[in-house]
Amino acid sequence: MITCIIIDDEKPAREFLTKLIEKYFGQKLIVLDAVESVEKGVERINKLHPELIFLDIEMKGEDGFQLFKYFDNVFFDIIFTTAHKDYAIDAIKHAAIDYLLKPINFVDMNDAIKRLERKQTASTNQQRINALLENLNTDSNQFNKLAIPTSTGYELEKISNILYCEGLDNYAKIVTLQGKEIVITKTLKYLEETLPSNVFIRIHKSTLVNLNYVTSYSRADGYSVTMTNGKQLDVSFRKNEFLVNTIFKNKNE
Repeated sequence: MITCIIIDDEKPAREFLTKLIEKYFGQKLIVLDAVESVEKGVERINKLHPELIFLDIEMKGEDGFQLFKYFDNVFFDIIFTTAHKDYAIDAIKHAAIDYLLKPINFVDMNDAIKRLERKQTASTNQQRINALLENLNTDSNQFNKLAIPTSTGYELEKISNILYCEGLDNYAKIVTLQGKEIVITKTLKYLEETLPSNVFIRIHKSTLVNLNYVTSYSRADGYSVTMTNGKQLDVSFRKNEFLVNTIFKNKNE
């Protein structure tokens, strides 16, 4: 059984989530308490040591993100709950932390619980929280770090360090400026949807590149680009026109 606490300033929301858990997920989760504020949540977490927190974002007084300033080590998993899909949700996604949009339904909850059952260690929880808070503190909506799911946990990498990505069936490989190669348990499509589309573009069905590090483009013997590390990557016929248009668009802006 996974022990959990609900933190939400709206009583109907607390009661609904509690009943949803008890009715459909009672064999997997047990609600230790449901409280109305971050302050009360901190008190109950320190006393009850839950494994999971359902945390509302927008609350009166302190918002949900303020919870983490009270803990040097985040020893519990987090599932954010919110009625608003906005910048904060994008930051949560980049930090590889789960969330549920209100009104919460059975299907989304079931998916979140399945992901939770594959949860990581407390140390990776802390790493993901750190990535989330760093992204939230940026001056723009351009996130600094990406929490990358791997076969053993997560790796945090600065987005600006990612040179290119290659698809490997149901896996993908990320290559960094320093030459590090990270194989992740996600598809290239996942990376394409997660990384900023104004910087990372697909040049081939199996290749996603960071335009900042493309040094040359060639039409000799087919289409290709050369990256700053000297690596030459093929450009497919279907992607070539989009790549050229994107390069010239960025050049003219």
